[in-house]
Amino acid sequence: MRKFDQYLAIVNDAIGKIKEHYPMQPERLYHPVYYTMSLGGKRLRPVLMLMACEAVGGKAGDALMPAVGLELFHNFTLLHDDLMDRADVRRGRATVWRRWNENVAILSGDAMLTMATQYIARASEKVLAPVMELYNKTAMEIYEGQQWDMDFEDRNDVKVEEYLEMIRLKTSVLLGCACKMGAIVGGASQAVAADFYRMGVNVGLAFQLQDDVLDVWGDPATFGKEIGGDIMNNKKTFLLISAMNLATGNDAEQLRYWLEKEDADPALKIPAVRGIYEKLGLREMSEQYIATYSNHALETLNAMRIDSDAAQAFNDLIVKLIKRDR
Repeated sequence: MRKFDQYLAIVNDAIGKIKEHYPMQPERLYHPVYYTMSLGGKRLRPVLMLMACEAVGGKAGDALMPAVGLELFHNFTLLHDDLMDRADVRRGRATVWRRWNENVAILSGDAMLTMATQYIARASEKVLAPVMELYNKTAMEIYEGQQWDMDFEDRNDVKVEEYLEMIRLKTSVLLGCACKMGAIVGGASQAVAADFYRMGVNVGLAFQLQDDVLDVWGDPATFGKEIGGDIMNNKKTFLLISAMNLATGNDAEQLRYWLEKEDADPALKIPAVRGIYEKLGLREMSEQYIATYSNHALETLNAMRIDSDAAQAFNDLIVKLIKRDR
């Protein structure tokens, strides 16, 4: 197994060559796509795919084009998500809808989705059917998760269990897809591919819960976007849902005040809501959930019959992801 940075270099090199396969005109269709992909990111999903492929005895090169496709798809979801959330910043730079306009974000996002599908369809013919079946199933689940996320905006009775199912669909299944798709391309059995999927989904759940925590307590210099954005948007995260369910007395009254106050000053609202979270012990509660899901992922990994070096590489990556500060 190679090191993470080696896989990352392979992925970034392939992403850098996307322009060679598509025209530059119309500029307002393609430039936002290339702009989005140039913003960087962890490239976690394509790296996981290459790692899984090699872990089961396959060649990383066979998974490279589908891996780029999955990263294109991931960024397409972020592009449209930013528009729906009215987010101004992504990875420290202006979001596409903010830099151009809403119509550009919609159409360029549509183009990214088609480009993603074209790349994934470049998988070997012998695995193309299961790869496309997995991709299409995952895409529909992500759309379902996004719709649940939007539905939650109009509800004040969302349960933690509902939130966890929403992030499983919106975020976690794509990590599971990356792991399983890599295993499929590498020639793994259905049982082994299913184990990779299960591991990836649990990593995804822990990853998203950690993202919720970082949005409240992270360092904006390393997080890549504004801290407290979820609070300002009254986003139904694990933290807010738990606070709404657990807060009583003055805490509940104060939380309700900030949720209902329009045009609230971020310098006042963010620390006030953060203080309620801290009083309720919600950071610690989040970290318990994060530990549970990461342990599930590691247990699945440890039960797999894969090369010890590959298992250690995945173990190290999972631990690093859960303990990240951005």
